[in-house]
Amino acid sequence: MSGYDDDAVDAGAGDMRARGFAAFPARRGGRVRGQSWWAGAWADALEDGLFDADPLKEGRGAARSGRLGPISVAPGRIAVTVHDEETHRVEITLAVLDDEEWDLLWEKLADRPAELEAVLEGTLPPDLLEAVEDARVRMLPGYGDLEAECDCDSFDHPCAHAAALAYQFGWLLDQDPFLLLLCRGRDRDEALEELRTTVLLHAMGGLDEEEDEEEGEGEGGGEEEDGNGDDVEDGDADEAGDDAGRQAERELQEAAEAYARPVAPLPAPPGLPDPVDTDDLPRSGIEADPLEMRTADAAVRARALLAHALGRTAAPPPPLTPWQDTVRLAAHADARTLDRLGRASGRAERLPAAAAAWRQGAAAGLEVLEETFAPGGPVLARTRTELAEGWEEDELPAPLVQDNHWTFEERGVQLRLGRDGRWYPYRREGAEWLPSGAAGTEPAPVLAELLER
Repeated sequence: MSGYDDDAVDAGAGDMRARGFAAFPARRGGRVRGQSWWAGAWADALEDGLFDADPLKEGRGAARSGRLGPISVAPGRIAVTVHDEETHRVEITLAVLDDEEWDLLWEKLADRPAELEAVLEGTLPPDLLEAVEDARVRMLPGYGDLEAECDCDSFDHPCAHAAALAYQFGWLLDQDPFLLLLCRGRDRDEALEELRTTVLLHAMGGLDEEEDEEEGEGEGGGEEEDGNGDDVEDGDADEAGDDAGRQAERELQEAAEAYARPVAPLPAPPGLPDPVDTDDLPRSGIEADPLEMRTADAAVRARALLAHALGRTAAPPPPLTPWQDTVRLAAHADARTLDRLGRASGRAERLPAAAAAWRQGAAAGLEVLEETFAPGGPVLARTRTELAEGWEEDELPAPLVQDNHWTFEERGVQLRLGRDGRWYPYRREGAEWLPSGAAGTEPAPVLAELLER
């Protein structure tokens, strides 16, 4: 999705800091405002009077249409080519901060230890905006410092093409919020280097003040006593103070350099082994190896036990019931074996759907197919909020919520919440709801993928 792209519109000709990003593919549904805090703050700024309502609504559709080409980002400019009925070149310009404004921003940030540490580690905390406000400069767009140009014939200004580019820039902020600094005139390396210099100068300035205070206290002349009560000549005292000052200066400089180094990440906890691939195992005929199949099943169960041992699950997997074991065997069986299992279980009509549910989520997926439960109020409220943030009001009909089922009748799709906390996608097939796709931990992405198919 991102990274430098040679085909991006050149928004900063001659500026080596300009960056290009590959075009975003078409999306069906999903959150258009981006996922990160900075993307949301950028969208809030756009929607707070910078764009009219109609261009914003059309721009959301255009942003997801796949018609925008590669994006170029440079100091003061964001540009793209839109392939609509005609090809249009769109450019958004932002006011670039001057050197004095950047220096003032770094000064204010240096007085905020928590935010300073986060930025030096390569992240932009939301509280950075407090330092921006203290410096009385702008980081997010506001009245008078954002302009948009497009060669289309729309009466709206800015137009829907510019709104689409602005929303897609928010998607880029999801990946790298430092692009916001680039639009204001500093790339990541420049910003961090200037900030480190400011921190070092602060440290040096504090040391100079301490030395001045020490010199003022020693101007009384005469002799001083050392720590043992012995007289010390003024010259010796000055020399000792100079040595101590230089030593403190060295220590401070070493501390500043150490502080500026990136923090090494903690080692990751031991992960689970990859799920066992049983698709290539023969299921019937003379090539079938019962021992190999049993070994694969044992590996799957061992993985579930290891997940419990590592604290990934609350309880170890319980033993399978005869019906669950039948469905497990049917999940990857050929037609002949599936028929035999259906006749033996006495539930031949339900076995194909059960096998699909097992492929979707093993025992948890089968439980979602066959049982319902009532989630708590906080779960329902959180789900409504997440779905509302993922789609505009007029883009997705209100779901019918019954127990752990969220049904979108007009679209013929349904989300089911499992007791394992995952959301399972279902689609109407005739009079039945059947598993359709992979489960996920967040409802909005699962629903978006379900609607795209």
